[in-house]
Amino acid sequence: MADQAELVFVPLGGLGEIGMNLALYGYGPPRKRTWIVVDFGVSFAGPDLPGIEIVYPDIAFLEAERSRIAAIVITHAHEDHYGALVDLWPRLRLPIYATPFAAAMLEAKQEGAPGDPIPVTLVRPGDRVSIGPFEVEFVPVAHSIPEPTALAIRTPAGLVVHSGDWKLDEMPLIGAPTDERRFRELGEEGVLALICDSTNAQREGRSPSEAVVAAGLREVIAEAPNRVAITIFASNVARIRSIAEAAAANDRQVVVIGRALARVIDVAGELGLLEGLPGFLDEEAYGYLPRDKVVALITGSQGEARAALARIASGEHRSVVFSPGDTMVFSSRTIPGNERAVNAIINALVDQGVKIITERDRPVHVSGHPRQDEIAEIYRWLRPGTVIPAHGEPAHLSAHAAFARQQGIGNVVEARNGDLVRLSPGLPDKVSEIETGRLYRDGNLIGAAEAVGFTERRHLSFAGHVAVSVTLGRKGEIVADPEVALAGIPLADASGRRFEDVVLDAVNGALDSMPAGRRRDEEVVREAVYRSVRAAMRDSWGKKPVCSVLVAVL
Repeated sequence: MADQAELVFVPLGGLGEIGMNLALYGYGPPRKRTWIVVDFGVSFAGPDLPGIEIVYPDIAFLEAERSRIAAIVITHAHEDHYGALVDLWPRLRLPIYATPFAAAMLEAKQEGAPGDPIPVTLVRPGDRVSIGPFEVEFVPVAHSIPEPTALAIRTPAGLVVHSGDWKLDEMPLIGAPTDERRFRELGEEGVLALICDSTNAQREGRSPSEAVVAAGLREVIAEAPNRVAITIFASNVARIRSIAEAAAANDRQVVVIGRALARVIDVAGELGLLEGLPGFLDEEAYGYLPRDKVVALITGSQGEARAALARIASGEHRSVVFSPGDTMVFSSRTIPGNERAVNAIINALVDQGVKIITERDRPVHVSGHPRQDEIAEIYRWLRPGTVIPAHGEPAHLSAHAAFARQQGIGNVVEARNGDLVRLSPGLPDKVSEIETGRLYRDGNLIGAAEAVGFTERRHLSFAGHVAVSVTLGRKGEIVADPEVALAGIPLADASGRRFEDVVLDAVNGALDSMPAGRRRDEEVVREAVYRSVRAAMRDSWGKKPVCSVLVAVL
């Protein structure tokens, strides 16, 4: 029936990629649904997006449904879960619910950004809030950041658990372990569906504890004869605390290099998460401390070109250089797609005589996401009727779906971004699709691929650019020699002929083959020259560059 109330789930990001998490839950008749948004994240551009810094989910659907969206709920303060708020929230201006750490990180992120401060309603792990027809409970879980939560979303149609990012860790070092008692109680209440993290669904066993890393880092620092530099995900406050404690135990001081880390340390300090630790030093102290007294904490674990580590590796950092015999620890995993950038940094540091330590060598990193044994455990606690794998690339989602079936889950829905999954009434399943897409940040601009122009920019990076200027009289006569400019083009073809001459010959050939009467039409001239130049370059080079033809009539 058209007026029957339904409970639906719609992912706009995060189901088909790592990052860019944004999901909606809707309740009500199809034309009168009330929505809540869960998370509002970004992903970061790789080399296939030249000039692009950040990628966002397209929020056109949210803008169209804005009057019926009750709130945005943030599970935790990782960039892939809240990072789009500063740039995209002004288009929506919806209420936001977040924990104190996430709210403080958002406030710090806004510093220096244009626009009014974004208001946030604070909630704490364990709280319940009523938002329209939804009651949302923030269930404590363990993850690699303070105050991560799963969401127990109650509606008149049933209870849904949105896991967020989580793992089972009895010693997370900061914050409480995942709340087994509460999850078991939710299972007794009856869980209609579990939307669950799939990041490590391909891996057997359990993710090791953060306490294992604390011990591993202490050993590495104790053994190092010279400087120790460590790069981490900036938001991992437990890891920051472990590094500071290990440094103090070895009579070293922590030097913080990178704005993202400094911002997190400031926020964590204000919230009392770093109490009892020695003070952190800024990068200016790096050069004044003896080499055996330094632990440098550095941003850029994913090979980001503008981050501190990449600039140090290339010798471009203003304050920090490494010396042969120093130790560089990657206390992080490389996110898929960043392998080439990270390996380039490692190779540059090896050439400088720096010793590299990664999780393959020593226990210096653990994941914040559950492996198969942990996923099976939460199934036993919650006993969900349906599982929807989330937070992962297609391979992760497919592996999670197969594992869920092996574990006896009665209904598994393999959804992707844009799928509208009806959770109730009836057996949960995909029933329709919503158009999705991506927005890109290019400098100060945010827009679709066509709007920011990176599609043509990618072509430019592959095949260069040819510009041609043609000047004609009003009767179609050629009144000046054509001019050409080439960018990103080889000097000469395989036979040694200059490409500038190839282009000029193509332009003159196109003009000479046209009667003067046809040269009166600027568009005809422009198209003929364009086609002639591209064909000539294809024949001489094997590539067709971007070509701009300017026709002036005097």
